[in-house]
Amino acid sequence: MTNFVCKAAVAFFACTGMAAHAAVSAEEAARLGQDLTPTGAEKAGNGKTDPSVAIPEWDGGYDWTPVPEARRRYPESYPGIGDQRPLFVIDQNNYEEYRDKLSVGQLAMLETYDTFRLPVYKSVRSYHAPDFYYEATKKNATDARLENFGESLVNAITGVPFPIPGSGQEVIWNHKTRYRGQSITRYNTQLAVQTNGDYTELHLQEDVLFTYNLPDARPEELDNVMTYFLQLTTAPARIAGQILLVHETMDQLLDTRRAWLYNPGQRRVRRAPNVAYDNPGTGSDGLRTNDQLDVFNGATDRYDWKLVGKKEIYIPYNAYELVDNRKSYADLTQARHMVPDNLRYELHRVWVVDSFLREGTSHIYKRRTFYVDEDSWTIALVDIYDARDQLWRVQEYHSVMLPWLKSIGPAGGIVYDLQSGRYLAMELSNEQPLFEEAEFDKNHFRTQNMVRIARQGRRR
Repeated sequence: MTNFVCKAAVAFFACTGMAAHAAVSAEEAARLGQDLTPTGAEKAGNGKTDPSVAIPEWDGGYDWTPVPEARRRYPESYPGIGDQRPLFVIDQNNYEEYRDKLSVGQLAMLETYDTFRLPVYKSVRSYHAPDFYYEATKKNATDARLENFGESLVNAITGVPFPIPGSGQEVIWNHKTRYRGQSITRYNTQLAVQTNGDYTELHLQEDVLFTYNLPDARPEELDNVMTYFLQLTTAPARIAGQILLVHETMDQLLDTRRAWLYNPGQRRVRRAPNVAYDNPGTGSDGLRTNDQLDVFNGATDRYDWKLVGKKEIYIPYNAYELVDNRKSYADLTQARHMVPDNLRYELHRVWVVDSFLREGTSHIYKRRTFYVDEDSWTIALVDIYDARDQLWRVQEYHSVMLPWLKSIGPAGGIVYDLQSGRYLAMELSNEQPLFEEAEFDKNHFRTQNMVRIARQGRRR
């Protein structure tokens, strides 16, 4: 496939503001598991032999006997990743040589900070998911549809809804429904790093039930909820005890996101309709919006979406250095940007999706360009523009493959603010436990449980 290829119809519908969201034919779906991976990526590599510009063939990804729990945090536990050294480093002195394989945001970071650099490693296509997810993806390919201007996901369950996408919104829905396990607890540390490198730690414990991804899930039994999310703030003391509960819906037109907030000062639960769009994220010091958690979440209705096509980009990938619990948060951060020696970039093919603020709506971001990994459907990079059409922020998602869960997860999400010189590092867990499998049912995510958690000071 050429670098930028897009179905002709997409350009038409993007210009008219409408969206054609149709399932593909059985003949197209038959490509899954053949020349395409079971989730829709190109199985073949890019034919290059030079490791610095080579993308390998997908051979099934990481699927082996689980790493011993005591060593899951160590990069050296992952063959072909932890034993590598950078092939080369892109910095302010040589970035012009690699311009065609860098995002607009990466170029801006390199031009702005002479200390910023991208250590580039040999590409490893580590993504792997359960067989039931692959099987559901093939069925979704011929059944799934978006209705109501792309806000209603219909006839899709468990797997990737649109493995052969025909629109930008379909790609974003693939990101929102990608496999991240089924029922988990994660520990999310958030650092708003000031221009002098100082920060205050915000600690969050998050319980998540991905009902959409359950192997026996049926759309009619979900009550329109694809994800249940419960977040408990444990530090700093001034906001400890705050609880956020979210029921994320599949049909945003039928029923918008349901959200509730427990405030320990008021000791009561109230609806929280502002937990969406461009309202400030919890404890983010104004450096991220609510819809930037997990890179992008929630409704897509404030933007017009354009599927640009595919491109080869050096993106954050296999970021096991960032989950190494032998490193503190102070080891990872510095003024202006994360410590580059802990970061890992690899050449991968990405879907490029552009989004422009829709007329008659509002958001502090006028435009966002997303770079979405073709294997995992994870948004890896975002260029973010302000109302003056100036590049404002650059977002990165550093992911890791968790082979014992057959899922992908965050090693760290970063939002760099080019105008203030500050940045937000979130979804870090170096000084906390790594992901934990949990057995939650829907009752855990009832509003009554928020009060119980607040009274008992624990999640379960």
